[in-house]
Amino acid sequence: MADNVYQVEVNGRAGDDDAVALLDHEGWGHFTAMQVRAGRTRGLDLHLARLQAAHREVYGKSLDGDLVRARIRHALDGRADGSVRVYGYWAGLIVTVRGPESMPDRPHAMTAQHFQRPLARLKHVGSWAQGKYHDSALAAGFDEGLLTDEEGRISEGVITNVGFWRDGSVTWPEAPKLDGIMMLALRRQLAVQGIPQAEAIVRVQDLPAYDGMILCNSRGWAPVGRVDDTPIRRDDAFTDAISAAYDDCPRDEI
Repeated sequence: MADNVYQVEVNGRAGDDDAVALLDHEGWGHFTAMQVRAGRTRGLDLHLARLQAAHREVYGKSLDGDLVRARIRHALDGRADGSVRVYGYWAGLIVTVRGPESMPDRPHAMTAQHFQRPLARLKHVGSWAQGKYHDSALAAGFDEGLLTDEEGRISEGVITNVGFWRDGSVTWPEAPKLDGIMMLALRRQLAVQGIPQAEAIVRVQDLPAYDGMILCNSRGWAPVGRVDDTPIRRDDAFTDAISAAYDDCPRDEI
């Protein structure tokens, strides 16, 4: 587990070593990650819906949204800000709290990697290959990996979603992927702005035809400046639209 985890609770109580070991060794769990500021987070309804759907799919059981919120508040223990993860396991809920994090707003570099996450629609634990690809991207001097199939079709980043801009419209990849909470929250706000959006197949070889690219996850969003040796154009209209959508995402009280 990460060294900066400063609170771990299992079913509302401080986790003992055996319970906490589930985070490292139990392969069937699912989770959601959020940034909490002043006791609030973006897209809380989306987080709760994700946990509910995944718990039903993995364990055939429902989750009480009010209970999830109560467990998060208890783990925060009065802290206003933090990085929170809620894990669903057969034995119940694990909540971890770490220090708050944010996405650096500089242009990011990505490297194309041929890999498909198993059960990509789920945010699940135990995918050591996913961590390996992320580490290899960082070791090569990139900020993130860009997952593709054998034909170069883009699905998502290793730990992010990606979106593209062309002709005043946002394109999200049509491929097996996780519908990340930040991506869903941005899509919702872009719709409010009246920005056209669509899902379509995007291949690495298509990137020069786009006028912008972003990545996003629970820590925020950032423009993508290049993928391997391919520079990505940056249209201010795109980054302005994403910035406005992000700023307008309401923070919900936990």
